[in-house]
Amino acid sequence: MNNLVNIDPEIDAIIKKAYPYIKEFNPAQQAVIDSGYLESEDNYIISIPTASGKTVLGVLAALKVLQKGGKIIYAVPLKSLQNEKYKEFKRFEEFGYKVGKSPKTSDIAVMVFESFDVLTRSANQISEVDLVIIDEFHMIGDYSRGPTLECAITRVMDKNTSIRLIALSATLRNMDELASWLNAEVVTHDYRPVPLHKEVLCTEEFDTKDKNNIVYKILNDSLNESAQMLTFVATRRFTEALAKNMAKKIEKKLPDERREVYAAIAEDILDVSRRGGNQPTELCYTLAECIKCGVAFHHAGLFDRQKEIIEDEFINGNLLMITATPSLMYGVNLPSKNVIIRDYTRWTEQGSCNIPVFDFEQMAGRAGRPGFDTEGNAYLIAKSYDEAFYLNDFYIEGEIELTHSKLIDNHDAVLRQIITQVSTGNAHNVDELIEFFSKTLYGYQIQNSCGDMGYAIENSIKIEIESSLQYLIEHQIIRPTPSGLQTTPFGVLISRNNYSVKTAVRLRGVIEKMDEFKEAELIYEVASSVEIPKVNTKYRANKDNIRDVLGRNGIFIYNVTPDDSTAASLLEWINEKKEYEIENYLKVYAASTSRSSYEASSLVKFVGKICDVIGIYEYHNEIETLAARLYYGIKPELIPVVIGIKHLGRQRARKIFDIFGSDLSNVKKEQLMKIDGIGESIATNIVNYYQK
Repeated sequence: MNNLVNIDPEIDAIIKKAYPYIKEFNPAQQAVIDSGYLESEDNYIISIPTASGKTVLGVLAALKVLQKGGKIIYAVPLKSLQNEKYKEFKRFEEFGYKVGKSPKTSDIAVMVFESFDVLTRSANQISEVDLVIIDEFHMIGDYSRGPTLECAITRVMDKNTSIRLIALSATLRNMDELASWLNAEVVTHDYRPVPLHKEVLCTEEFDTKDKNNIVYKILNDSLNESAQMLTFVATRRFTEALAKNMAKKIEKKLPDERREVYAAIAEDILDVSRRGGNQPTELCYTLAECIKCGVAFHHAGLFDRQKEIIEDEFINGNLLMITATPSLMYGVNLPSKNVIIRDYTRWTEQGSCNIPVFDFEQMAGRAGRPGFDTEGNAYLIAKSYDEAFYLNDFYIEGEIELTHSKLIDNHDAVLRQIITQVSTGNAHNVDELIEFFSKTLYGYQIQNSCGDMGYAIENSIKIEIESSLQYLIEHQIIRPTPSGLQTTPFGVLISRNNYSVKTAVRLRGVIEKMDEFKEAELIYEVASSVEIPKVNTKYRANKDNIRDVLGRNGIFIYNVTPDDSTAASLLEWINEKKEYEIENYLKVYAASTSRSSYEASSLVKFVGKICDVIGIYEYHNEIETLAARLYYGIKPELIPVVIGIKHLGRQRARKIFDIFGSDLSNVKKEQLMKIDGIGESIATNIVNYYQK
């Protein structure tokens, strides 16, 4: 095979071995390389279409730095992407480069934006880094994660000008403005390995009133072509309903050899629960039945392992279709020949809203599997000709939105960044805070606004900072001193954790008002925090049972919200109810319970730290106990044995306790092995633990 064009021979050899499917660079990649990007030390924004190989371009620059003994951070917005890139980059360890999730212990550190932000607060730690590659750079305009990335970049540019920044992005409308702020060169290219066809389909045109009939037609075509498809809908309930509908319609048309493949995947889905000693939930059985027909639904109410199975099998070509909420457009790359956006709305805190053009482009960009398809098709479905004309003008022919900073819109982000600047000694007064915020993308964009309006908006930085600072002083997070602003011990605690400022303030207030420790009250307040993944109710929630669980624990509500169903699920969880029991009783997505309980356990530990810094020590044991119960899903009496014996688990621990009680010091290994699920290894560990 010929050498890859214009690449150092040593790097060329590594790329060929790590990415054997790359025989030559495609036109977009070659255009970036020919721009002098690898020889330059300048910052760069690289913008090429989805599936055009942006990651490899980042890897080329990384390998050049690694050859010189440097360190790289590869920053991504989501943990799922972090895990994906971590696995991908592990292949470079064959060449002597350590891959990890922190630059302290690795040459290539794959980090989520939040971890990258924390790292930038330490001048010593960030000074060891030579190159930062920012994947999904367009997320800088995202309300939740954008401000974190924006401020992390600002600190790097302000304090560590020797670090090179490379931003990998989808197309951005105001690219020149972003590049000017980043002091970066821009390379764009419109080449796409698989051409993308975008079209609006109308139910009237197909002589039907049901959008699902169009989805089925494309599904049937996909089956005949041995192709795959993704369909995006607005809600979890819609993903399930559509999957069931399509599975029923396509069932009789499946070839026998595919049925065997699908049946095996369905068993894997059910085994996720069984391997933990649990009975599959109703949702697990529904998913498995759909998968038997090659159709899966994908949303946050599934077990993490089930989502991984669906993603892996789809990537390997072993599933015909996935129905998903729009959140799937971020995260693991799932290319498909056909993509359908059935619903162009999504549910937000403000209610149902139309998706932006940018999100439509992200979803449509999933269409076309490099190496498998000669073209990709993205279809948007309308119910009338009038709607079809509107959707075509707005989404197909329209421009993507301008990327604006969401820093000031996100009040908690402003509060956290003020605390960060003060706690790290980078700001001692309001003027120094204003100076930092003026260097952010938000500051850059308002300073470039026109005329008097620009001046007026610029003053909004000062107004916002002064208002936020007043809030932080009032809540004893920051205090003014003769030598300048300082963080209190409570403020230092907040700066070292990723919980929102208002969550910390609210939980401190809860614990201060308690005249005695109330376990259920703390669970309820923790479940109400934005950081906790919600255990949402299904379409037909059992609101009476949710009220019953809360009422039995001294909490009385009227309207049932996701916070309430989450609190009720956690209360059932710590009383050793299994996921399928929680699901059946409360009619919730119980697979989310373990995820929520893990986060709730961490947040309860954070409450313990709050108690330490404000001088409330009498609840220490109760808080430690509650954190353990949430983490393991157990009653108090099982804590010693579950924590002491690794991999024992709550169900086997309960069987042992019910038979032998809490004192196992005289129990023999042979007696333990008579219990279902207790093998020789676990039995030996138990005996050794109690002998010690």
